[in-house]
Amino acid sequence: MTSPHHNPQPLTLSLPSTMADTRLKPAILVVSDTASQDPSTDRVAETLTSLFSSEGSSSWEEPVIKVVPDNVLEIQRAICNWTDGPDWFNLVLVSGGTGFAVKDNTPEAVSPLIHRHASGLVHGMIAASLKITPFAMMSRPVAGVRDKSLVITLPGSPKGAKENLEAVIKLLPHACTQAAGANSRAIHAGGVKKLEADAGVSSGNKQPEAQTGHSHCHHHHHNHGHSHGHGHIVPKAHTSPSERPNSNDPNAGPNRRYRSSPYPMLSVDEALQLITKHTPDPVVVEAPVTTALVGSVIAEDVYAGEAVPAYRASIVDGYAVIAPESSDLGPSTKGIFPVASITHANSGGALAPLEPGNIARITTGAPLPPNANAVVMVEDTVLASSTPDGQEEATVEILTGDIKPKENVREPGSDVALGSKILRKGDVITSVGGEIGLLAATGTRTVKVYKKPCVGVLSTGDELVEHDDPSKLYGGQIRDSNRPSLLSCLASWGFPTVDLGIARDTPVGELEHSLRDALRGVGKANTGVDVIITTGGVSMGELDLLKPTIERSLGGTIHFGRVSMKPGKPTTFATVPFKASSPTSTVSAQQERETKLIFSLPGNPASALVTLNLFVLPSLHKLMGMGQREVSAGVLPTFGLPLVSVTLSHPFPRDAKRTEYHRAIVTASRSDGRLYATSTGLEGVGQRSSRVGSLASANSLLVLQPGSGKAEQGALVEALMLGAVVAEK
Repeated sequence: MTSPHHNPQPLTLSLPSTMADTRLKPAILVVSDTASQDPSTDRVAETLTSLFSSEGSSSWEEPVIKVVPDNVLEIQRAICNWTDGPDWFNLVLVSGGTGFAVKDNTPEAVSPLIHRHASGLVHGMIAASLKITPFAMMSRPVAGVRDKSLVITLPGSPKGAKENLEAVIKLLPHACTQAAGANSRAIHAGGVKKLEADAGVSSGNKQPEAQTGHSHCHHHHHNHGHSHGHGHIVPKAHTSPSERPNSNDPNAGPNRRYRSSPYPMLSVDEALQLITKHTPDPVVVEAPVTTALVGSVIAEDVYAGEAVPAYRASIVDGYAVIAPESSDLGPSTKGIFPVASITHANSGGALAPLEPGNIARITTGAPLPPNANAVVMVEDTVLASSTPDGQEEATVEILTGDIKPKENVREPGSDVALGSKILRKGDVITSVGGEIGLLAATGTRTVKVYKKPCVGVLSTGDELVEHDDPSKLYGGQIRDSNRPSLLSCLASWGFPTVDLGIARDTPVGELEHSLRDALRGVGKANTGVDVIITTGGVSMGELDLLKPTIERSLGGTIHFGRVSMKPGKPTTFATVPFKASSPTSTVSAQQERETKLIFSLPGNPASALVTLNLFVLPSLHKLMGMGQREVSAGVLPTFGLPLVSVTLSHPFPRDAKRTEYHRAIVTASRSDGRLYATSTGLEGVGQRSSRVGSLASANSLLVLQPGSGKAEQGALVEALMLGAVVAEK
């Protein structure tokens, strides 16, 4: 991905005012093996370009962008092309390869090129990053001047690169101007206060921090993150970072916990947009053709490796004959003929050619003997004579002379032609069996599909007791009904699941260990999971540890922590960077960092199941490759539950402020063919999120928009279908 080279007019550097008249030229060098092979996977350049536009569009031209692999020589060659010679750039940003991984060579490539090091910029970036995560100490940034160009290295992740650049970007025009040879005495004539005012900074205030909650691991990201907004407008916060504190710090004590949530309240649509954006693209795997493929999505077009049928075959039980093209060209098929051979639909050796005047008994699906070109149905024949032992047919009389060539014959490839497309990218292998049968019939042994995500389910809370524990409950104990409910729902969708058990609120650290073990594939999880679903621990109590554990312990990013809906307001969605480490992994595999998803659902049973269907299912659909055909066609795919319009069979209460997802039974009327919705509550009264039975018989979630009063009987509303429509009795 390379932007057109900019060739502005030469800079006039004698006075600061002339620098203001000409915008500075930045360049961005992305260091990534992955992005160098597929530039579309890079998101750093887009993130940094947006920052230049928002923070200093009057000072900077649009950056030039180049992607190179993790190779010292290629990194140095690109930098020198931008800093040496007449078309030099004022600022060169190098993103990626600044961590401790084996292939992180960017500091070693850049340092020898620097003529004058700028340690102050390095300290400024690290200091800003340390306010977000202690892992900032794991970065190895380099900054300095080569000839007249300022060169700065940044982390490989979009968030890390953005946070580092945000820490210094307002000072860079001043630094670039001086490096380019401007009159330093004239620039500093107004004193430090004037410089601060011109740059938009103040020594009395902290520099703007990166958005709270962002994951900030400075190790090199080979994939540089994936943005999947597909044109959606992501919600923009209207508060400063200091007004958006992190989640509760469990070490601060209950008297210091927040009295209201620091997370902005998003609409359901905004939350779904963020889920789509931050859910990674599906992974392609090659799998054998077995029944285990059911529910998988085809990742590339499949072509028939064998024709079906592979030979000329009979479609009836009867007799293979040599039929003339017309009655004038040969003897009629009518008459008595000796039975020369018998052909069954099974494996066997080569068939003897059929001689003129003979016929061969044949079964459905069996190959025609050579020379035979038609089959007479057994119904059109009678036995003429038997063999001497009386066990077999000697001669058979054919009662019709109207048999034409190819009659009752399937030609080779008439069902499926050799090399024809039998399945398309985006097709789903259904349980009906047609797709599996087609693959098997054409001799297809393996097929490329999108990997189904493995989902782990973890319950949290000291009060929880296993649902099958025979002991009596005491005190504030409750049985863990959420985990079995969620696991059964996920299994019905066809996703592999891992039961992660219960994590206690105390001692502190057990939740973190449970989450890490699930990602690593140890403990209860014998395989690393792609998605973790937790229930409980997302409200405002002193023991609600999910959000602080994700942010403070796992280095994750919480994309939203509250949704304007009923039930399910505290639903939380986060991503966690994860680098798999295996003794058998190759070096390249060890460097690959993955994005793992965490959905923290409310602890109330109805809330957990509603939010599972509403938020988790769309993410799983994207991960398993649903909608890839639409993506290939440039169409925005839709994920999740099917949406239909239904008529309310009685009044439904509405919430004044939040959209309610009301559990209901949708029935198809025999009289008028319309769909009618009835609440699973008592006579249309409200449904508490703790009412576990409200989803027991529900097949839909009614989308009731906020408002006063009730949604009246006969009103038409949208419904998300959880299951099959019930037929009216």
